[in-house]
Amino acid sequence: MTMTSTIDPAFTVGPVNPWLFGTFVEHLGRCVYTGIYEPSHPSADEDGFRGDVAALVRELGATVVRYPGGNFVSGYRWEDGVGPRDARPRVLDLAWRSIETNQVGTDDFLAWCSRVGLEPMLAVNLGNRGLAEAVDYLEYVNGAPGTRYADQRVSNGNAKPWGVRLWCLGNEMDGPWQIGHKTPLEYARLAQEVARAYKTFDPNLLLVACGSSNTSMPTFGEWERVVLEHCYDDVDLISAHVYYEPVDGDEVSFLASSAHMDRYVRDVVATADHVAARRHSSKRINISFDEWNVWFAARHAQHEEERAEASEAPALIQDVYTALDAVVVGSLLITLLRNTDRVGVACQAQLVNAIAPILTVEGGAAWRQTIFHPFALTAKYARGTVLMLAGDHGEVETPAYGSVEQVWAVATYDAESGELAIFAANRSLTEPASWTVRLSSLGDLRLLEHLVVGDEDRNAVNSQDAPDRVVPKAGSSALAGDRLTVTLPPASWHCIRLAP
Repeated sequence: MTMTSTIDPAFTVGPVNPWLFGTFVEHLGRCVYTGIYEPSHPSADEDGFRGDVAALVRELGATVVRYPGGNFVSGYRWEDGVGPRDARPRVLDLAWRSIETNQVGTDDFLAWCSRVGLEPMLAVNLGNRGLAEAVDYLEYVNGAPGTRYADQRVSNGNAKPWGVRLWCLGNEMDGPWQIGHKTPLEYARLAQEVARAYKTFDPNLLLVACGSSNTSMPTFGEWERVVLEHCYDDVDLISAHVYYEPVDGDEVSFLASSAHMDRYVRDVVATADHVAARRHSSKRINISFDEWNVWFAARHAQHEEERAEASEAPALIQDVYTALDAVVVGSLLITLLRNTDRVGVACQAQLVNAIAPILTVEGGAAWRQTIFHPFALTAKYARGTVLMLAGDHGEVETPAYGSVEQVWAVATYDAESGELAIFAANRSLTEPASWTVRLSSLGDLRLLEHLVVGDEDRNAVNSQDAPDRVVPKAGSSALAGDRLTVTLPPASWHCIRLAP
């Protein structure tokens, strides 16, 4: 089927938000221990963090990193993870039924962020702790020397405040699985008090209130309304979390998961703007999509039933991703870009080993999963202003989402360099797409590069023995005058770059 679209610099969504390319490190499974941190590894730096993983993190292009959870944070005592490592306690983490050694804590992690160039986003425990502990933690991290907890940080070797701007007020507090689970009103009152204290400490902090854990929660929509009715003046973003997997083998809908994410954004924005209207407020609350990814949660649930005693860094949710999974991840990144005006932060969960773009072997290799590639290419080349594409993008019928566009696409335009980047996914499992893009308002351009992520075997994976089985390859496209003609194979993701 032939489709035609137009890209015009007047069709703007907003500036490319670099914080859309965030990631997530939780004390879960092997994400921290034998993931980013392994003192005995041949590549480890003087602080015990793996150099090979750090190099891949820089290549990935992530900008923001959320830490230390996730479910883990709702039982976390930050005090256990600071000070001399040999004096830190071993504790039982009830969130993931693991032994936490506390060998990596706040100072260690924030120093690592500085070295690899990541903006930290700290989550505070509002599960089994409250206002006083949250304020103590903020003082420890950001306080100037001369007060109790700031001086504790100084005595631990960090005289300069860390200056963390982004803070999550708890995690998934609507979930019955969460330590300290709360009703909407219970959480709203606590979050409001913590937010007011944090803004009193520093009005420039950016605070994220907990939204619904997912759209299937019975309180979805109402939770956001109640929380924002209380916290609207004191927070800046509200969180959204989503994970996708084929349900009952429905790969047709799975490939169209971005349709669900797009509706999710619109629903949360509508709720937030409704609260703004009721309050006669010109302020706009945006979304922190601080957990999103492909996750085969059904497999994890089965594994949890089989687990015995708690252990250190158990191999939890180490999903191995296919070429098809990479296309889904790429299409979700397109959705985030298409909503750059209302998504303030987005964090792919997680970074290493646990549902992650990077896998490692303890004491051995680290490699890129298939999903690494669309993330890295989008983070590298999405610059300037996000542009919408107008035109015919075909249709695919899905059991879960009805009719969706076959070609799901977005473009970014850097007016300074004149470079145009087009990101597109063919969301049909079976039908190729012949796509013509009209570029008449962008002047004379030349085709720099066309990279495609996908495979005829959509179950192909990368492994320790074959780390480059699925990598970006040259795509099929041609530029003639102001017409770009592109061939998109079934279940494929594309990055196309043009410049004067």
